[in-house]
Amino acid sequence: MAKVLMRASLVAVSLVWVLAAQTVLAAEVKRYVVEGSRAAELDSCVEPTERMRRMHFEFIKHQRISTVHEGIRGTKYSLAGCVECHISYEEQQPQPIDRPDQFCGACHAYAAVDLNCFDCHASVPNGGGLDAEAQAAHRAAGVEKLVQSGRNGEGH
Repeated sequence: MAKVLMRASLVAVSLVWVLAAQTVLAAEVKRYVVEGSRAAELDSCVEPTERMRRMHFEFIKHQRISTVHEGIRGTKYSLAGCVECHISYEEQQPQPIDRPDQFCGACHAYAAVDLNCFDCHASVPNGGGLDAEAQAAHRAAGVEKLVQSGRNGEGH
């Protein structure tokens, strides 16, 4: 009887730990969409959220091939598009997206994955800081602005 009671207690404690861990992980995952970014205002990315979490690297690799080898810029999966949408601003200055408390940096640190995109690519949009009016226009312009600037050879 004592063994059964002990096993039941261990199972109950284990379940409590699993539920607590899932709650903490859910809170951790939500923080990767940084407040103050355009992405925080959207329901999903260019693909459903779960698909982006699982496959974003494949999308970026495919985009790299299209851009570097075929000269196609400004498509749906451009790195510049990721930065434009997921970057946040503090005191009207864009914060580098690869910082440990920002979108790419936080998620890659959590997953223990090396983040080397920004060894070569800009971690903030070209043009530096924006005033409040420019930030609002920037958010309103959305992806269409990115597509147009990519076709003109601007940005990364």
